[in-house]
Amino acid sequence: QVSLVESGGGLVQTGGSLRLSCAVSGRTISSYAMGWFRRAPGKERSFVVAISWSGASTYYSDHVKGRFTISRDTAKNTVDLQMNDLDPTDTAVYLCAASERAVGGSYYYGEYDYWGQGTQVTVSS
Repeated sequence: QVSLVESGGGLVQTGGSLRLSCAVSGRTISSYAMGWFRRAPGKERSFVVAISWSGASTYYSDHVKGRFTISRDTAKNTVDLQMNDLDPTDTAVYLCAASERAVGGSYYYGEYDYWGQGTQVTVSS
């Protein structure tokens, strides 16, 4: 059974930084494309960033490009999301996801097979 657990969320001021981590158990992350999505209050889940199974390709939403960076550590079996220059529009529950169907990476949440419970990120103005 594959399990994803996010950590690292919290409260930060505008312009601040946070680093989220997604710990994967049950299977190596090299088997999957990994993605981060977010669900803001009153909004649908939206794509943030994805990384391919090999780590060679990354994809960012326009809103976070240049501010967020995804990375992975195959030794620890974790995927991290470094978030810089945060603003209140980044406030959301951030969800980690794994796809074994779209291993090159996908923007579409429907192509992800496993999900974590999420971690809350709140950015105050």
